[in-house]
Amino acid sequence: MASPDGGLIQETSSQYYAGVQSFVADGTTNVYTTTFNTDLVFGNYDPNTVDYAKNNFKLYTSPNGMPGTFTEYTSAYTVVNNVITITAVPAQYTNIVVQLKILTGGYYGNNDAYGNVVEENYGGYGFVKVSDLVTNFLVGYVGAGKLIEKVKRTDIIFHVKRALQEFSYDTLQSIHSQEATIPDNLTLPLPQDYVNYVKFSWIDTLGVKHIIYPTTLTSNPYSLLPQDWQAIPIQDNFENGLNTTSITEERWGSANDRLITGNIDVNNINSGVYPGAFYGYGYEGFWGERYGLNPETTQKNGWFTMNYREGKVSFSSNLRDQLIIFEYISDGLAYDIDSKVPKLAEDAVYAYVNHAVLASKKNTPEYIVRRYRDEKSAKLRNAKIRLSNIKLDEIVQVMRNKSKWIKT
Repeated sequence: MASPDGGLIQETSSQYYAGVQSFVADGTTNVYTTTFNTDLVFGNYDPNTVDYAKNNFKLYTSPNGMPGTFTEYTSAYTVVNNVITITAVPAQYTNIVVQLKILTGGYYGNNDAYGNVVEENYGGYGFVKVSDLVTNFLVGYVGAGKLIEKVKRTDIIFHVKRALQEFSYDTLQSIHSQEATIPDNLTLPLPQDYVNYVKFSWIDTLGVKHIIYPTTLTSNPYSLLPQDWQAIPIQDNFENGLNTTSITEERWGSANDRLITGNIDVNNINSGVYPGAFYGYGYEGFWGERYGLNPETTQKNGWFTMNYREGKVSFSSNLRDQLIIFEYISDGLAYDIDSKVPKLAEDAVYAYVNHAVLASKKNTPEYIVRRYRDEKSAKLRNAKIRLSNIKLDEIVQVMRNKSKWIKT
């Protein structure tokens, strides 16, 4: 957190845009403190170890700092709290560069200071860390002469995390997405931080999304009842080591989607009905007889079902080998990078914590609790409006299509 009398931006342009911080060795010091907004993550200095991949930065040295002379430093060093300690003291005038990784790995040397790369350090100014929220709340809302005179820091941390969870579901911009290819078994595991799904889409050769909808045509059973050949439940399946499989899922996995959707041939694609009589010129019985189509089956994008028994998503067979994008909601607490709150919702978090603390304290007058409950609701509503990201120009652009004449 910046000092009260200082600016909020603490990084230099080189640190922010290029993800680079440089040091010049004096020949006596081997300790270098970085000041990125992004904390350094250190696994190991040796590229031949597995933990090396955990690093979110690379360390480079050059004897003179000239372009093309930088090489990665892979000798022993440690990193603790953004402080790099190099075991061997670098020679005087050695240029030491800490380069945050781009999405394809760290890079320096021949790249210019503002290369066309995507750093992991971008866009952090619009967010506030949970640790800063806790500190700011204790400074601004707790103390002598204030409504909350005393509260434990651990209590504030708990309520801030609860606020982050609640806001992530319907207020914060917390939609995550994954790109994956549907395998032959037609299932994908749920992400580690999955809470609820938003949307599934398959991607065509032009990169255009096509929405995949959930289906009620089938379902995935949550539990399976082992039975013998007479359909009598087997109660000692654990002792016998019996494994059961879902017959419903097996049948759905081998289903002929063309029969379900009516996509029999090019003359009656997406018909939504079973084929009629054949008169020698195609299925003529379909013309003018497609009444009451079912939108759920009258499409060719496929379907998905949530298989909570296995912790997976199951897809229809026509989506095999398709590239999809899986958009889902998390609670904002799974990873450190997620534990941030947009500044547009910062005040709403303070109001949430204020109400939570006062409501949990004994002997707090009810009118005080009610007042802060109303304040919490009002500020949460303001945060939703601010974060809705509604742009008038974009609405006007969409609405221009509404005035077009439709010729029949």
